[in-house]
Amino acid sequence: MKQLPRTHTWGTRLLLSCALVALVHATEPSAMTQKELKAMDTAADETAIRKIIQDEVTDWNRGDAAAYSRQFATDGTFTNIRGQFFTGHEAFLKQHEVIFRGIFKNTTSQQDVVSLKFISPDVAIVETLTAVSGMPAPPPGTAADSKGRLRTRLLQVVTRRGSEWKIVAYHNVDVKPGIPVPEPM
Repeated sequence: MKQLPRTHTWGTRLLLSCALVALVHATEPSAMTQKELKAMDTAADETAIRKIIQDEVTDWNRGDAAAYSRQFATDGTFTNIRGQFFTGHEAFLKQHEVIFRGIFKNTTSQQDVVSLKFISPDVAIVETLTAVSGMPAPPPGTAADSKGRLRTRLLQVVTRRGSEWKIVAYHNVDVKPGIPVPEPM
């Protein structure tokens, strides 16, 4: 068997090593591709969360407590504008059935997202500025603005559960008279 010169063997090994490194790097995603994928995931998640907010507005305006409560987690917590605290989907649903038959019957709501922040890939905090109009009088302990609307700041924590986003905390506070807030968009 004929032996190859050492320089030829060294060159062949170098060539094969370079080819192997190139092949490995060609099959693994680059950092830029991973960033692009993460951005796409975040954009899709943000869209899904914003849809929850839009559905809340639509369902409130129809006075549909079951639909309004659809995205609320079974173990979620809820603080209403009067400071009452409730736990669980059933309690959230019941309270909205009561208010849609009572003080908020035939009202309209608008929510403008003030902030939407992901604190992890599966948890986001959404703050909205809300305007509810069409009520005969504001709920006890609250005040209407100069246009007769109840203005609130609603903070919701949403988590990914399986393939869905669910509201796990819902904290609604009324904006007190004299506190400036922007007009709804």
